[in-house]
Amino acid sequence: MQLIAYILIYPILWLISILPFRLLYGFSDVIYIFMYRIFGYRKTTVKENLRLVFPDKSEKEISEITGKFYHHFCDMMVEAIKSLTISEAQMNKRFKFTNVELINDLEKKQRNIILMCAHYGSWEWIFILQRHIEYKGYAVYKRLKNKYFDKLVKRIRAKYNSHLITTKETYGVLLKSKKKDELTINGFVSDQSPKAHKAFHWNEFMGIKVPMYTGAEMLAKKLDMAVVFFSVKRVKRGYYETTFTTITENPKEYKDYEITDLFFKMVEKQILEAPQYYLWTHKRWKHRNKVPAEFL
Repeated sequence: MQLIAYILIYPILWLISILPFRLLYGFSDVIYIFMYRIFGYRKTTVKENLRLVFPDKSEKEISEITGKFYHHFCDMMVEAIKSLTISEAQMNKRFKFTNVELINDLEKKQRNIILMCAHYGSWEWIFILQRHIEYKGYAVYKRLKNKYFDKLVKRIRAKYNSHLITTKETYGVLLKSKKKDELTINGFVSDQSPKAHKAFHWNEFMGIKVPMYTGAEMLAKKLDMAVVFFSVKRVKRGYYETTFTTITENPKEYKDYEITDLFFKMVEKQILEAPQYYLWTHKRWKHRNKVPAEFL
């Protein structure tokens, strides 16, 4: 069944990917109508999240943010599909880096990097960074259930010397690279919600206490890697600007979870500036009522 699904769906995705951007975003507008206006995909979750973190906003303001979010969400979907066939020149034109020299400087210092980001703006085209640096790139991801689409996604990333690894593989792969003296830059989307009973750290995110993933910080300390945050700004439709910020070059100097807390403060700043570009469909605050006594 997986192969049949791949054979049926892949040609459709490929045809969508070769559309010129003007038509691609027209297609995104059509998806928006069905997803938001007709079917209301996760609309209840989106509005509940927004009301939760923005209690002072009116229903009109919540609805405005919701509508803008779904427009952006649909754009990200078609941009992900566009990754199948987008040229390197187009990607460089549309996904720019304001200060890639920060990464270049760490490279000169022979520092491996943990690169942290959130589900904000657009992270789909960050892999073009590999054309500006010499690092070998790894990105932690959740394996797709369909093994054929999983291979496809890995193949797309590999074009830019980036390699996808699962959470379970991460420590072993990075430790092996370190022993071989490979310089690596390792991407973590670190704002997901871990299972409440497995969380080592709870703190406030957008004013609400939740469990936080600490894996990126732990790896940085174990393997002595610099920690860098990247933020993405939407300049206009289909165009993004990425800025890097060094959280620390010496993670072992920080108390446990301090790096994680700094990361979340940076994410909050992004959200407060333009909330429509955060991924509100995720139930990020679902464990807010399960805070263990020791974290209260």
